[in-house]
Amino acid sequence: MKTIRRLIYGEMVVAVALVTLGFSTLFYFFDFVEELQAVGRHSATGYTAVQALLYVALMTPSHLYELLPITVLIGTIFVMARFAQSSEFTILRTSGLGPWRALRTLLVLGLGFVFFTFAVGDYVAPLADKTAQLLKSRYQGRITVGKTGAWLKEKQAYGSYAVNVGALAPDASMRDVRIFEFDNQGHLISMTLGQQASFGEHDDWLLQKVDRTEFTTSDAKGSRVDRTFVDQFRWPTQISAEMVAAAVLRPERMGTIDLFQYIRHLNANNQSAQKYEIQFWKKVFYPLSCLVMVVLALPFAYLHFRSGSITTYVFGGVMAGISFVLLNNVLGDLGALQGWQPWLTAALPGLIYSFVSLTAFMWLVIRR
Repeated sequence: MKTIRRLIYGEMVVAVALVTLGFSTLFYFFDFVEELQAVGRHSATGYTAVQALLYVALMTPSHLYELLPITVLIGTIFVMARFAQSSEFTILRTSGLGPWRALRTLLVLGLGFVFFTFAVGDYVAPLADKTAQLLKSRYQGRITVGKTGAWLKEKQAYGSYAVNVGALAPDASMRDVRIFEFDNQGHLISMTLGQQASFGEHDDWLLQKVDRTEFTTSDAKGSRVDRTFVDQFRWPTQISAEMVAAAVLRPERMGTIDLFQYIRHLNANNQSAQKYEIQFWKKVFYPLSCLVMVVLALPFAYLHFRSGSITTYVFGGVMAGISFVLLNNVLGDLGALQGWQPWLTAALPGLIYSFVSLTAFMWLVIRR
């Protein structure tokens, strides 16, 4: 069995690697062509084709994470169909490779793809994407979500805060920060505007060039407004750099732990976290789709044909992989709109394709 496993694993890893390289190269080319427009717009600031090449290269891990289930399916189908075409799989079956043993063999390799996909999506892709955004912001000036910026909320012991961050600077500091402080009755008691802010080492923000306005209401003295200008202002807060990045950048580029912490922050401040909960559960279930793909590819080894091309089967694998990605994205958006359970929304594509995979396995392999 070691020889059989070595043969199957070697062929599948090489096939998946080649397919992944082909798709990644294609996406790299398309992204670079699109990025050339930014080179023309920001050429005066020093953003050249070399920086564009580096930026697109840093975005590659994100594409790799999205492509891996598809490339695992295509590569596995190619190997299984080629084994069937050359009758190698028939020889393996006569050597003792039964259906359930073949399924276990592929599932072990599928687990390897699961761990690799999780590592890329949870560690490599978020770090590379953040580095790419900071690199590009050096020439574009800032990272922003639009004219209104990003909004966050935080509850503290004596009131609550609404925070607006206009943009992120290339040095990971914040620009155009506004902090609105409310008491426990919901009355506005202060407003702090800082042109720049950085994250402190002890759960605080350090604001620069601050315009602070305090609103005081008293029955005896009436209402009073005090306005002061200071060079620095330290604001204690539990809002971390990852939370600000989550509000400014795309949530699917975050790691699982960062998403979980941000969801807890949103729930603690009575904010809607469904979009981020769906992305969190997608991070959990998406790597497991590699297991579904190898099971879906196994029945191709039991198709009986001796001549002809396997192009049709590879094309079918491409279509199945694309349909999985489309279904995953559509159900994610539909679940957010309809208010479905986040874990069910994220798991539903995998459950559907698992049912299809096991049905095909039972019909083509066990019954026939």
